[in-house]
Amino acid sequence: MSLSNESQMMLFFRAQLCENPLEKRSAIQGKPFSGWAMLDSGASSIFIIENIVRDFQLFKKKLDKPRRLKVIDGRKIDSGRVEHYVTLNLKIFDHEEEVDAYVVNVGNHDLVLGMAWLKRHNPAIDWDKKSLVFASRYCSENCLHTSPIVKSGEPDLEIAATSELPTRYSEFSKIFTEEEISPLPPHRPYDCEITLKPDAVPRHGPIYSLGPKEDEELRKTVTKQLEAGLIRPSKSPMASPVIFVKKENGSLRMCIDYRKLNDMTVKNVYPLPRSNDLIEKLRGAKIFSKFNLKWGYNLVRIKEGDEWKTAFKTRYGLFEYLVMPFGLTNAPATFQHFMNDIFRNILDVYVIIYLDDILVFSKNEEDHEKHVREVLSRLQRHNLYCNLAKCFFSVKEIDYLGLIVSPEGIQVDPAKVVKAIDWLVPSKVVQVQEFVGFCNFYRTFIKDYSRIAAPLFNLTRKNHPWVWTEECAQAFEQLKEALRSAPVLIIPDITKQFFLECDASDFATGAILSQFSEDDRLHPVAFLSKAMTPAERNYDIYHKELLAIIKALKEWRHLLEGTALPVQIIMDHKNLGPFKASKDLRGRLARWAGFLSEFNFQLKYCPGKTNAIEPDEVLDDRIRDAYLQDKRLNHIVEVLQKNDKVKNWSWDNGLLMFKNKIYVPNDDSIRKDILASCHDNMAAGHPGQFRTLELVNRKYYWKSLKKSVISYVSHCKSCIRNKHSNQLPPGLLNPIELPSRPWDHINYDLITGLPESEGFDAILTVVDRMLCMVHFIPTTSRASAINVANLFVTYVWKLHGLPLKTISDRGPQFNLAFLKQLYKRLDIKPSLSTAF
Repeated sequence: MSLSNESQMMLFFRAQLCENPLEKRSAIQGKPFSGWAMLDSGASSIFIIENIVRDFQLFKKKLDKPRRLKVIDGRKIDSGRVEHYVTLNLKIFDHEEEVDAYVVNVGNHDLVLGMAWLKRHNPAIDWDKKSLVFASRYCSENCLHTSPIVKSGEPDLEIAATSELPTRYSEFSKIFTEEEISPLPPHRPYDCEITLKPDAVPRHGPIYSLGPKEDEELRKTVTKQLEAGLIRPSKSPMASPVIFVKKENGSLRMCIDYRKLNDMTVKNVYPLPRSNDLIEKLRGAKIFSKFNLKWGYNLVRIKEGDEWKTAFKTRYGLFEYLVMPFGLTNAPATFQHFMNDIFRNILDVYVIIYLDDILVFSKNEEDHEKHVREVLSRLQRHNLYCNLAKCFFSVKEIDYLGLIVSPEGIQVDPAKVVKAIDWLVPSKVVQVQEFVGFCNFYRTFIKDYSRIAAPLFNLTRKNHPWVWTEECAQAFEQLKEALRSAPVLIIPDITKQFFLECDASDFATGAILSQFSEDDRLHPVAFLSKAMTPAERNYDIYHKELLAIIKALKEWRHLLEGTALPVQIIMDHKNLGPFKASKDLRGRLARWAGFLSEFNFQLKYCPGKTNAIEPDEVLDDRIRDAYLQDKRLNHIVEVLQKNDKVKNWSWDNGLLMFKNKIYVPNDDSIRKDILASCHDNMAAGHPGQFRTLELVNRKYYWKSLKKSVISYVSHCKSCIRNKHSNQLPPGLLNPIELPSRPWDHINYDLITGLPESEGFDAILTVVDRMLCMVHFIPTTSRASAINVANLFVTYVWKLHGLPLKTISDRGPQFNLAFLKQLYKRLDIKPSLSTAF
């Protein structure tokens, strides 16, 4: 349904079915859904794929006269019969309108916006930036605020489609067959061999009960495979049952439950390639083509004599496979071995392969056509076929193994981002595991992944109670946001210098591997974040920082070992500098030193301010403004602004620096925000007092900094709720003795900080614990111990006599000297309590 991939642009859209015109009484619209629309100037109309209509139960309106899709040369497509259309409320960016889309069952795009749509809106398209602007008069009058009005009639559009196989490759058209079932392939050296363990005993399982639809699909599949010669009747002593799984389009696929056979099979350990290793081979590529093999494993034969082991039983009889079916434990290894040998001499040169997905990459169009021809010729020579609907030719951006690959680098597939954004809040552990597993695949795109996801990891631990806390919700949302804003990672170039930035918190290590790109700017290659083991969490900060470097070098050893240019390891912890020069290394440090000796690297110290990726300009501006309010700094600021030197002090871009750290004025809100950024931030991970102090001290300084940190961390609600105390539990509380008569036991305290009235600014309160009778005695906050004692005798003792016991707050006016004098004079036994 497109002229060529050069004429395409993909747009993210959201849509909603307009109300059903046959049910006028209902004002309820369909469920909103989202996907990717392709702009295709070669298509004449708007098309929506049948799968979307079925999955979201969209209401279809029937055409008066069915029509057929036609390709560019006028040929009609047998599978391209069009009988229905749907009316949608379509939203792209802020552009919203109501459209009619034909329902088709060809192509692999959710929605196609053809020439009729392009003519009507005439968007300004920037093909370089891959963006468009709706600026036409039609859009301004009709599309920005569209009302959900139901249209009647049919869309007045001519249906047409275009060929997807470029004419320059038409000689290979045989490869792109439209047959529904594969022909029987020949025997090859790569036939699937099933070797059973010596003690294996043939087993057979029961026939599973099937529903009407499954039974119908079973009959169809068995009949087709028998006619094609892919299976044959069997007399095998072992048999496996049939099961069905749903495809993405909702149809059923017949599979065999080979679990018992797999348990007794000797495993083929031929390796599958790591996706990261494959992507790294695309370094310098500018143009791509992708081919998806049709029928997959069915293109490989079962080794002659092993067919009986694949037998499966149905209500229609016992059959065995002649081709490799899905579900065999050795099928992936066998197929990968087959593909690698076919393309061995060009593998990783301009072709990478993961099972049935083939990607051809080149640096220019001329070479690319040669490369594609060579790949197609090998496929044709080995009787391998491709699924044309899943193939792409000569594109600058391609989806491969769940990633979007382009000359600029690699990024997260936007379709996967949409899935993450729409992920519902988990309500049980299994759902948390599913979400974390999904995010794990993209962890190289997420800075500080282990730190962010730590609350979710804790939920999945064995015997951990299910409590969805505020920290879990914050981690869940932050991971979704991290995926949405994931950066483009450049593909590493081993001929260029690498920069490695490492850091460690109380429970995780993190690293960023970067290189300079063509724009002479430093770009990330990958992010790394790993949780520490319980033993590693006990390391001091010096060893934790070294541990972060060791883990990063181990992760990227294949890139960093043996580099011609030294790897620049950037640290913000100065005491790591002497590590390489130290001659007295023992135990763990000796082992690490031996490992580090395999790398060519330089340790580079960068303090917190220079090591930051992006300075907090807003906070710096607040600090500059606060200098004007802190009168204690006026003198030193004036001296520095005159360019006079003051020991340990300097002036840098409007900021007062003390020993190369920003001096923070006496502003509680600024200091609190700084402490929050170094303690509460998910990237920091709520570290302890020492670690928080170390983080703040990297960049900032103020008097009593340590005291501020201790106070802030000790009152952190999240830490109090979630961190276990290392102190012994307090003892049992002793109840206060009850009085037997009024004014036997009294409480007294001094209330200060009141506005002055008639020369008094404080109140001495004396309370009887039995009657709750209170005396409020005016006094001053400057009253001495003798003054307070005189007030007590004048206002309390003369009216109620001597109490047997007093309970007081240990404030400045009730010091030990006063109590000793008063109680000695009145012969009262003292009993001090805490402030609560």
